[in-house]
Parts: sequence; C-alpha cells; structure tokens
Amino acid sequence: MATGAIIGIVLGGVVLLLLIWFIASYNGFIKVKNRIAEAFSTMDVYLKKRYDLVPNLVETVKGYAKHERETLQNVTNARNMAVDAKTLEERVQGENMLASTLKSLFAVAEAYPDLKANANFLDLQGRLGILEDDIASSRKYYNALVREFNIKREAFPSSIIARMFNFEKKLLFEIAGEQRESVKVQF
Repeated sequence: MATGAIIGIVLGGVVLLLLIWFIASYNGFIKVKNRIAEAFSTMDVYLKKRYDLVPNLVETVKGYAKHERETLQNVTNARNMAVDAKTLEERVQGENMLASTLKSLFAVAEAYPDLKANANFLDLQGRLGILEDDIASSRKYYNALVREFNIKREAFPSSIIARMFNFEKKLLFEIAGEQRESVKVQF
C-alpha cells in the first residue's frame, strides 16, 4: 500500500473519531439540558401544589388568629411573588420569602391551642410537610443535573462544544442562608 493511502486512511480515521466525539458531546449536552427541564418541571408541580395549599392554610389560621393580619398578608404576598416569578432568580427569591413567612405563620399558630387541634389545620399541616419533603427531593435532583451540566460545560474538551453552541451556565435552585432550616410543621 502506498504511503499516501496510509496517511489518507489515518487522517480519515482521525476525522471520523473527531466527528463521533463531536456528535456524542453535543448530544450529551442536549440530553442533560432536557433532563434539567424535566427536573424543573417536576419541582414546579410540587411548588404549585404548595402554592395551592397556602391559601387554605391562611384561611384556616385567619379564623382563629384574626389580629395576625400582617403575618397572613406576608404569607399571601410571598406566595404571589413566587407564583408570578418570571426568572429563576425571582422564583428562588419568592420561594425563600415564602419559606420564611410559613415559619412565622406556624409560629403564630403555636399561640392558638384551638387552631393546633383543628382537624383541617392538622390535615393541611401534614400535607405541607409531605410537600416540603417532595420539594426538597426534587430540588436536590434538579441541582444535581445542573451541576452535571455545568461541569460538562466547563471541562475540557466538552467546553469547546459548549462555546460553539452557546450552552449557558445553568443556575442552581438554592435557598438563602437564613432559610436553610427546615420549615417546622409539627406541633
């Protein structure tokens, strides 16, 4: 076999390997990107359930704690802020505010023994506890996928593909430092 043919075969093999790597790397980004979208969507379902539960909780507390209007209004405002968020940053800020105001709502409920014994309140409280666990799990899964995507985006040589196709860094769904404590929902 001629030297030119061997060089051609070797170059063809290198080009083929680069093409396979390129396609595999691009498809890897697309796969993780779609898994992130799915994870966010799942988390969003749990957040929506919490948003739907909050007005019922506020109404139940309102019947027992009429003079706690400011606390109840803060919970409602925080819920609306989270629901109306347009960006991930706004959503995270709204979620942090909602978690904080829910803590204060449950603190208010501590002062009302009749409320703590109310079956509707206890049911709502239990459902919120389950939802908080589901939200934490889905947030953890979402953040793991975002971490995987961001590492892939920054690591060489896949960073070349990331730059070529403008794959932007994804943001983690983080809570503020003061919100790192669990929402207390047990009495």
